[in-house]
Amino acid sequence: MNEKQVESFLERGFNRRQIGRIATLFAGAALPLEFAMAQQAEQQLRARMAGGRNQLDFADPSIVRINQNENAQGPCAEGLEAMSKVAPRGWRYNPNNDQSEIVNVVAAQEGVKPENIQFYAGSSDPLQRIGCCFTGPNRSWTMAGPGYGNGTPDYIGAKTVKIPLAADYSHDVEAMIKREPNAGVYYICNPNNPSGTLTSREKVQYLLDHKQKDGIVLVDEAYIHFSANAKSCADMVAAGKDIIVMRTFSKIYGMAGLRVGYVMGRPDLVSRLRQFGPGFLPVTGIACALASLKSKTLVPERRAQMKQIRESTYAFLDKKGIKYVPSEVNFFMMETNKPGADIAAKYAEKKIIIGRVWQEWPTHVRITIGNKEEMDKFNAATAEIFS
Repeated sequence: MNEKQVESFLERGFNRRQIGRIATLFAGAALPLEFAMAQQAEQQLRARMAGGRNQLDFADPSIVRINQNENAQGPCAEGLEAMSKVAPRGWRYNPNNDQSEIVNVVAAQEGVKPENIQFYAGSSDPLQRIGCCFTGPNRSWTMAGPGYGNGTPDYIGAKTVKIPLAADYSHDVEAMIKREPNAGVYYICNPNNPSGTLTSREKVQYLLDHKQKDGIVLVDEAYIHFSANAKSCADMVAAGKDIIVMRTFSKIYGMAGLRVGYVMGRPDLVSRLRQFGPGFLPVTGIACALASLKSKTLVPERRAQMKQIRESTYAFLDKKGIKYVPSEVNFFMMETNKPGADIAAKYAEKKIIIGRVWQEWPTHVRITIGNKEEMDKFNAATAEIFS
């Protein structure tokens, strides 16, 4: 890091030892947060089950895994074909110039300029970069509780503040400003993970209007394509506001293991992320993502299919009198009225791995919407567990 960068960290309250730790964060690829947290929850589940008489072979292919918000539809046919064509030329860094083309395609679709866009291997890498660039011991990462991830890493000494969701399960932006008027980042996951609920553009604008001059609003739109009602904030990027918008191909595009995502922001904001090195993706991932973006039917068809399975699951839960938070995406929070970890263990006994538990909602569990066969198995297990 140069002296100007070091000075920026010192101004936000980091000491030089913490700055050294920040530098080590980007020595390798960032582990996907959703995967990492699911793995941690699975380890806890293993320990819980090992403590009793029930054992489970977690490598059993017959196990239903509806715990990581993955899309069982996988990459689209066009994406698979594009990957097969580029793979033999994988010895070149950018054989078909797809990395330049995909930036131009996104820019045209979102109404921003190419210089507003930077691609990364999914969302976890830029999340870490943004935390390191804008937060510190004196400038918090302020987010919802429950919300996605844990904010900026405790390891580097950064400060994270969690604000409970409002009564309608949206982000309580007034409380966020009141609690942390000097936050470095106000993080809005929209739709929110794990609640699957929406926060209006008016609330995002409230944060922009009331934050400090050098703070930013970060809007994570990982699940926006699943919702017919969510409104993107990409136009706020085009308007030059203090906002960064994140997208990933892990969800509706079914590419979680291929690791492709991007951020949109004002050029000066995006350039700050590059101080930790440029983003670079495998040519297969870029080819698949580009082909997916060019499909005019992929998003509406998958949204409709996901909604059908989700609504069918809701109808089943309604019939059983089981409460849940109505979600607009490919997961939802189900109320168990018992410690959520205990319920997760009961599902595991039936060879179904469900999502983890958030400490803010200890009796809720997150359920990923799988395919019809998987959700039929989930419904059958639910009927037995809650009988």
